[in-house]
Amino acid sequence: MDTKSPIINIALVGGRYYCSEVLESTNLSSSEEDLNARIVAVADPDPESPGMILARQQGLTTIEDYHELYDPQYGIGLFIVLTPEQQVLEDILATRPLHIRIQSFHVFEVFWKALSIEERKLRKRNQEVETILNGIQDFIVVLNPELEILEVNEAFFQKMGYTPEEVIGRKCYEVFHNIDHPCDQDTMVCPHNDVIRHKRPVQQIRKRQKRNGEERYIEVSTFPVWEKDGKISRFVEISRDITKRKKEEEEITRRLEEMVEERTLQLKESHEKLLHQDRMASLGKLAASIVHEINNPIAGTLNLLMLMKRIIHEGPVKKEELAQFEEFLDLMEAENRRISRTVSDLLSFSRQDKVEPKRVSLNDLIEKTLFLNSNLLKISGVRVETRLQENLPDVFGSEDQLQQAFMNFISNAAEAVEVVDGGILKIETSLSPSNGKITVSFQDSGIGIPRENITKLFEPFFTTKKKGKGVGLGLSVAYGIIEEHGGSIQTRSELNKGTTFRVLLPLNGFNPEA
Repeated sequence: MDTKSPIINIALVGGRYYCSEVLESTNLSSSEEDLNARIVAVADPDPESPGMILARQQGLTTIEDYHELYDPQYGIGLFIVLTPEQQVLEDILATRPLHIRIQSFHVFEVFWKALSIEERKLRKRNQEVETILNGIQDFIVVLNPELEILEVNEAFFQKMGYTPEEVIGRKCYEVFHNIDHPCDQDTMVCPHNDVIRHKRPVQQIRKRQKRNGEERYIEVSTFPVWEKDGKISRFVEISRDITKRKKEEEEITRRLEEMVEERTLQLKESHEKLLHQDRMASLGKLAASIVHEINNPIAGTLNLLMLMKRIIHEGPVKKEELAQFEEFLDLMEAENRRISRTVSDLLSFSRQDKVEPKRVSLNDLIEKTLFLNSNLLKISGVRVETRLQENLPDVFGSEDQLQQAFMNFISNAAEAVEVVDGGILKIETSLSPSNGKITVSFQDSGIGIPRENITKLFEPFFTTKKKGKGVGLGLSVAYGIIEEHGGSIQTRSELNKGTTFRVLLPLNGFNPEA
């Protein structure tokens, strides 16, 4: 059921001062949706009175004799008498149809003066608010839901270089971004859409253009003004130009980046110097160790040769001297083996030897390595026990390198067992179906390794041996070879009970570039 009140058509009787003032100051002469009354006609004997002239300009009906407005075709429901002449009011009261109501001049004047006083107060208050808003240095912009700019304060005009005609009534994106379409949400998040989406004020930092095209950084706070039905009636933007602060931040960031880059370069140079110093120190340590390791056996061999040569020159060699010669030759052989092992370790450590990968039987390789080291094991008093799994698959790799690694494990075990006057070296091979890797285990019953040294075993030049027994490259070389073959080494040791090295090798893990 439509409960809306019908519209009341109003006629003004009297076309002088009050008439023109009413027509100029009210919206009753236009058809506003929210009003249920409208002025449709003005009556005055003088067609050139101010009210009659203004009424014609506004398209209203103008009549010299108000009696004509009694005709139902005009649909007049209310006469407002704007002339103080008493006889006019009395005549209307006496002649009007009953459906037309009347407001007398004196009643109108009371209310109109009261409204005028309130209007003046409101206008004064609006001026005060406008003065306050224009005194604020932040930008204040009021927009409607269609993003048209309705109001702007003076700070915006002054600092952004626009005139009111260039801003009021235009879309915000036309003014702020110089485009003819709403902001693209993929590249520019609109604060008004954010307000609608989140139903709360939103703050953003955005780029906006001045009238001369210069881009500025603007910190924008957008506040919604809600209607009773939950719709937004206005957007109020309060913003400030933060270009100076933003540029200072960018400059600070740029300087920090330059400082970091410069410091990084300095650290890189210092690191390279330290690496160079470390390499030189390592080279010096290596050179000193190698000189010692090679010079001692050479000196011993040379002394024995000179002794044998002197004995021969002194006369015929006697039988007991031949036995002594045989002992000298054994010592010379042992010293030359020391030199050979040291050189072999250095060559493997530097990876300068040519690698020829192929299928390798680890069981055969272990038997071969034990045979080559049989004399060393015998001299050290080591008894070897092997448990090699039958039908063990071959691995793909370098036979020479794997042999070098196994020799280092065996020689280390021999030296550890020799210290305790003999012992056992157990070597086992097995295939683990779960991970497809072959395990080679070297377990000795030697003196063992202190716990604090376990993590250092595979570091180059680390050794606990006495001088003349090695330069600390054997296990480092072995570690590099096994890693190159895609494998790993596990170490378990207990003092005075022995050490176990477990080598895990994949069947196809060789990487010659490692």
